[in-house]
Order: sequence, then C-alpha cells, then structure tokens
Amino acid sequence: MPQLIAKTRDGIALSREEIQALIAGVVNGDWPDYQLSAWLMAAYLKGLTDRETFELTGAMAESGGPIPEPLGLVDKHSTGGVGDKTTLVLAPLVASLGLPIAKMSGRGLGHTGGTLDKLESIPGFRVDLPPDTIRAQVEKIGVAVVAQSSSLAPADKRLYALRDVTATVDSIPLIASSIMSKKLASGTRHMVLDVKVGNGAFMTTLDRARELAQLMVKIGAFHQRHVTAILTTMNEPLGWAVGNAIEVNEAVACLKGQGPSDLRTLVIALAAALDQSVNGTDADTAHARASQALDSGKAWEVFVRWIQAQGGDPQSIEQPLPLAPVTAEVRALNPGWISSIQTQALGEVALELGAGRHELGEQVDFGVGLECFAKIGQHFDQGELVARIYARTPLAAENAIAGVQQAFSWSASQIPAPALILDRIASA
Repeated sequence: MPQLIAKTRDGIALSREEIQALIAGVVNGDWPDYQLSAWLMAAYLKGLTDRETFELTGAMAESGGPIPEPLGLVDKHSTGGVGDKTTLVLAPLVASLGLPIAKMSGRGLGHTGGTLDKLESIPGFRVDLPPDTIRAQVEKIGVAVVAQSSSLAPADKRLYALRDVTATVDSIPLIASSIMSKKLASGTRHMVLDVKVGNGAFMTTLDRARELAQLMVKIGAFHQRHVTAILTTMNEPLGWAVGNAIEVNEAVACLKGQGPSDLRTLVIALAAALDQSVNGTDADTAHARASQALDSGKAWEVFVRWIQAQGGDPQSIEQPLPLAPVTAEVRALNPGWISSIQTQALGEVALELGAGRHELGEQVDFGVGLECFAKIGQHFDQGELVARIYARTPLAAENAIAGVQQAFSWSASQIPAPALILDRIASA
C-alpha cells in the first residue's frame, strides 16, 4: 500500500492490477483507514487520469461480487436537490413506455430528501425486497424501487465514509467513481443522470457540474453502458413541495396531469432520454411518447400497480396523504419579482421541521414540510401567497416562517426566469 500512495502522490498513474489490489484491500480489510485516507488525499490533490477513474469504478462495482444480470432495462440517478421527487413520476412513466426499471435508492441526509423516505410515507409501502421478488415484480409491472443492498459496491461504502471525514469528498474523479460504481454494479445497460446545478445542489457551478457529467458519461462508455447526463438547475426547488408525504402528493398530481410545470418538463425530458437510448428514437418522437403516456393516464395506472405490489395501500393514494396539522403562510410584504432563492436554506427549513435527518438512523416525520410557490422571475402582488408550511407545533411553524422569508430576495424590476435544463451530454 505505501507504494500505491507514493505513486498517486507523485502523479504516477496506477495500473489496472494495482487498482484492483487497492480495492481488494479496501473490502478484505488489508489496508487500514490511515493508509486509505492517505491515498484518498493524494488522489484528491493530484487527481486521477481518466483511465484510472474507469478502472477504479469497475473495481468498486465488482467489489461485492460479479455483476449480475440486470433486474431492469433502464436506470436513473440524481445528484440530489430540494424537492426532487422525479423518481416517483419517472419510474412508472418509463415502465408505461415498455422500459422496465429496477432502481435502488437511498434515504435522505441533510437538506436533500431521500426517495425511500418519500415512498415510506405511503402506508404499508416496503422498500426491502429480495432479488427474486424484485425480478418478478419488474417482469410483471415493469417497475420496482427498493433500498440498496449491502452487497452493492461495498468498497464505495468504506471509501465514502473515509472521504466524509478527511475532507476529500469534493473530488470529481472520486465523486464520479462513487456514483457510477453503484450504477455499474446493478448491471443496467441504459441510464440517465440528472446532474443538479446551483445553490441547492452539491455542484454549485455549471462548469464543475459539466465536468462531473462528462466524466460519468465517459465511465459508462468505457464499461459498455449507454449514459445520458442532463444538467438541471437547483437554484430553486423542483416543483412546489418539499418534504415526504407532501412530495408524494405532488408526484400524484403530476401523474394525473396537474401540479407544477417544471416537474412535468423534467420528467418528460428524462423519460425521453431513456427512450432515445434504448430504442434510437429521435428527440421529438421520444418527447411526444413520454408526454402521451403521462397525459393518457398510462403512467398513473402503472404507479397504482407499483405501489400496491410493494405493499402500499392503494386507497391511500387516491386522495392526498395527510400532512402535519399546524399550517402557516408566508405572503409577499410588497409587490415585486423574485430575484433569487436560497434553495438549500429552504431544504434546511424542511429538515428542522423534521422532514430530514441530521444523522443516519434518525426518524423522519412524513407529514411535515412546505410548499414554495415562488420561482425566480415570478411576480407577486402584495399579500399574495408565496409559501405554506406544515408543522407539528406553532413554535416550529413560527421558526419556519422566518427561515422561508430569509430565503427569498426581491426586486422592484422584472427578472428573467432561468432555464430548467442547462445542458445534455450523451455517450456516442
């Protein structure tokens, strides 16, 4: 191990065999934390070549054993944001297009929400399913969203825990290999990556987000995967709802042809990208097919079957899931345009209400959250509703009001609305 540390420290690329030995030692415990931490810092400071990153990702993907036959045909990953409920709509939508999806998701930590928390706000919904059950469900209805298996790229779990405490998280090659190792380990051949950009995302600048997206697409191509990355803004929440049950309610509205337009636009773009990848469909046709499946109710029908298949109460989603009883409203104090939104601050308001976790293992409150009706460039008259809060206590609601108000900046003159989709990068 000292030799591997020294080579990376000196900017000398590791061979495929050296990277495989590195990852084998991560999994079997041969390398102590202090040596792995030293290597991670060397990689952070010196960087890795593309070839090293490709090989590192592949070795991590296979660290839990040989890559199995995929459970689905397509997959999706988001780098995380505020109000990001796209999987809840996208999964049944692509299934209704004949593109089966078996997605492994995680729980939320910090200001970004987790897909599993949202789904578990549906009474009875189960996220821990054995592989045979997942495969049978996908074959029957085309969709399953479940918790990540402990055997999925276990090397990444150990390396990420060390990165988190050694200030080496913010490395493009290490981020890309972490994300893509889990995607490769699932075996799926076609995937779309929703790379969030802005003050509510991990990647705050377009240049950094584009660098990450390009590298992940190249990793996919090296490992014979068809990958499309779509860069989307996170300088404002996606949709209106931020929380758990409240986001399920918004996803249901979208599946029924209602709800905010940005959520619909993004979901259709992601579904169209997967249709293009699998079927070679041209962009206009893919977009039209996805729109028609959403508008016709086909995606909603698959959603209901999916929820029921994983133990969810189908009656519970026929009407909005119940929310916390104490509500509070934020209204415009003066007429004006929204000039900017501190998106992470809104996520942290939801976190403090109980919708998220400060540490792994904490319980979340499914019923709390907020609706942010403001978008950058939107005009409000004095007294017009800007946001609504759902809390357990009056004190919690009062604290949330202050946090929400501070998240908005106002202008007396009109501000242009930002683009939702900023770039698209696909493998050749």
